[in-house]
Amino acid sequence: MTIEYAPLYVVPTPLGNLADLSERARAVLSAVAWVAAEDTRHSAPLLRRIGAKARLLAAHAHNENAAAERVLALLASGESVALISDAGTPGISDPGARIVARAHAAGARVIPLPGPCAAITALSAAGFSEAHWLFFGFLPAKSGQRQAALQTVATLPYALVFYEAPHRVLESVADMAAILGAERALLIAREISKTFETLHRLPLNKAVDWLRADPMRQKGEFTLIVSGATAKENAPETAERLLRLFLAEDLPIKQASKLAATLSGRNKNELYARALTIRGQSTEN
Repeated sequence: MTIEYAPLYVVPTPLGNLADLSERARAVLSAVAWVAAEDTRHSAPLLRRIGAKARLLAAHAHNENAAAERVLALLASGESVALISDAGTPGISDPGARIVARAHAAGARVIPLPGPCAAITALSAAGFSEAHWLFFGFLPAKSGQRQAALQTVATLPYALVFYEAPHRVLESVADMAAILGAERALLIAREISKTFETLHRLPLNKAVDWLRADPMRQKGEFTLIVSGATAKENAPETAERLLRLFLAEDLPIKQASKLAATLSGRNKNELYARALTIRGQSTEN
C-alpha cells in the first residue's frame, strides 16, 4: 500500500527582527499541525505571537535521528509538519538536514520557504567581488584543528563564509590572519537584524585589535566573511605547506599530493615527487 505523506515545510525564522518573518511563513506556521523546533522553549513565544496553534516537538542536534522518525510518522498519518530552527534557515549549520533527508527517502514532499539566512544576508553587505563563495559554517573549536581546517581553504579564490560563537571569535580571527593571510579583507557581521547589529570591514591583521577595543564587539552571533585568495597566495610555498599538513595526518602519499594539487593549483606529479622526499626524510629521522 502506498503511503500518502503530508508535506514537510522547511521554514526560515527571523534572525532577530520579527518583521522579517514572511507572510507565507506566518501562514504555514499557522496552518500546520506540528512544528519541529530546535528549541521548543525558544520557538513557543514566536508561535504565540503570530497566533499559531501547532503542537511543538523537539528536533535538535542530540535527538535528530529520533526526531526524524517521529516527523515521518506524523507525515505518514496525514499531519503536516513545519521544520524550524532557533533563527534563520534550518539545516544551515543548524539541525534539520537529517529530517529533510529522511522525508526525501520516504517519498514525502519537502517544501522549502525562502527567508532569513545570516550567511546570505552578511554576504550581500560584504562588497566582495569574487564570482564564487564557499560557506564553511562553524570552524572546529580546538586551535590545531581549526588551523588545519583553514589550511584546506587557504588557497581557494572564493569568498569564505564562517559562523562563529562569541567566546571563540578572537581566537578564530587570529588563526584566520595567520593561515589565510594578514592582508585579506574581513567582514565582521554581528547580531544581524538585532538592536546592536554591527557590520565592519577591515584587513584581517587589524581585526583582533578592533574586536578587543570594545568588549561589546565580542558579543552576539557572528558571521565572518574573508575575501578569496589571490594568485600570489597560490605560490609554491602554499602547496608545500598543504602537502606537509596532509602527510602529517598520515594520508597516503598519492592522496596527499592529489589534495594539495587540487587546493593549490600546482602540478600533481611534482607534488607526488616532493611528498616522496618529505616522507623519506621523516622515515630517516
